[in-house]
Amino acid sequence: MVATQRNRIIALWQPRSFVGLMMLYESNYLRLKRLLGGIVPVPGESLVSRVPGDLALHLDGMERSRYTTTFRLTYWFDGELADPDLIVRLYHDANLVEAMQCGHQHRHRLLRRFPTDHGGELERRWMRNLMLNKWLEYCHERGHRFGPVRLSAQEPMDAGLR
Repeated sequence: MVATQRNRIIALWQPRSFVGLMMLYESNYLRLKRLLGGIVPVPGESLVSRVPGDLALHLDGMERSRYTTTFRLTYWFDGELADPDLIVRLYHDANLVEAMQCGHQHRHRLLRRFPTDHGGELERRWMRNLMLNKWLEYCHERGHRFGPVRLSAQEPMDAGLR
């Protein structure tokens, strides 16, 4: 276990590595799990999380297969502009979440520091998923949640995500 912990620390110190990227996907999974609250969106389903003092967070189910679920996660500004506009894939079997695609023109100035269309493929994946990671944490801090609060202490935390 100590070796695993050391490997994780080392991977965090290598933020542009493939191993580090997989750790970021794992962190995205844990953050998304809190936001979903045990539910998994289905294609065509639209969910909205509303909290005081923040924009409504929209989740639109796009595709579901045995091992993955794909959905769109966004805020809508003035009902017309989606930002950030992310296509997210949840890998049920691996407990990973990846930002597959995002809009290239961010409206919010803080999001503009994440250049999502420059560099090599590994760099683009890092930037998209780092942005998703920080946004999921922000949404959690604001109180966003799509599903109910887990009531049973014996229920596995990821039971609803499989």
